[in-house]
Amino acid sequence: MNSFRALIAEQRGDDDVVRELSTLEPDALPDGEVTVRVAFSSVNYKDALATTAKGQVARISPLVPGIDLAGEVVDSSAPGISEGQQVLAHGYEIGVARHGGYAEYARVPADWVVPLPDGLDARQAMALGTAGYTAALSVHLLEERGLAPDQGPVLVTGATGGVGSVAVGILAERGYEVVGSTGKESEHDYLRGLGASDVVSREEATAESERPLEKERWAGAVDPVGGPALAYILRTLRYGGAAAVSGLTGGIAVKATVLPFVLRGVAVIGVDSVATPIELRRAVWERLGGDLRPRGLEDMIVEVPLEGVEEVLDRILTGGVRGRTVVRIGG
Repeated sequence: MNSFRALIAEQRGDDDVVRELSTLEPDALPDGEVTVRVAFSSVNYKDALATTAKGQVARISPLVPGIDLAGEVVDSSAPGISEGQQVLAHGYEIGVARHGGYAEYARVPADWVVPLPDGLDARQAMALGTAGYTAALSVHLLEERGLAPDQGPVLVTGATGGVGSVAVGILAERGYEVVGSTGKESEHDYLRGLGASDVVSREEATAESERPLEKERWAGAVDPVGGPALAYILRTLRYGGAAAVSGLTGGIAVKATVLPFVLRGVAVIGVDSVATPIELRRAVWERLGGDLRPRGLEDMIVEVPLEGVEEVLDRILTGGVRGRTVVRIGG
């Protein structure tokens, strides 16, 4: 392996992070049994936080960001993982406490590696990426609890974002009546194209209320927003409904009472995509190549080269990114 290109984020003072394309030597890679020639990564909200001074995400400096990656194994000392195999990896410490996917090579522990599932190539896998996996895990957990298409509509908050877009596409493809929530009126047609039967405004889905319970509307919800959106969901879930909660872009405080839980039997399912046990992670990825593959996957994708990722990192923090942005790293 020769020197290789990487995007580096380096903290220089309390209020300054410098991002720049650099050339790294192989010995810059962390320890691990599997070395991957990276073909694609993606852009996630967490990636942007990892490259900002106040993001409170990056745990080392300098850091190669990119919390997910997909490509070809070029070296492996792990049983069952061979050179030439197509794989992906995300979560755990990748792009946070060890160098991640915004580089032509990455090295990871063997028990973080997911074989690329049948039905997906590396580009499509990163079009899903961490956000798509989170959406799929949300649906997987809701269905494990008993959610089914004949039970009623499912609300997806933050529906034009990475998790939301994929969740809309997965649920629609599985036959659910999906309602997306967004603050972007111009994106209603986009959501309907992914399979949403209706769209509600962000204002409606985050409105405060003095009433602890409102009219029962949703059989379930996928919520990557949190804050007031989750409070609204709890007040409006149908009896026995559940919300799969994976995000906090709307804030960490939730104004709610116990009444939805004790009078309607609703549930909140926490969805963590970082430390998911590898067996479950691999199983959900297998489903993403099959029955959880979202409708309209290609319509969600915007592709940029490694040189173009910085501009996207800036825009995602202000809600200026729709769908999924894949980062082309190698050929």
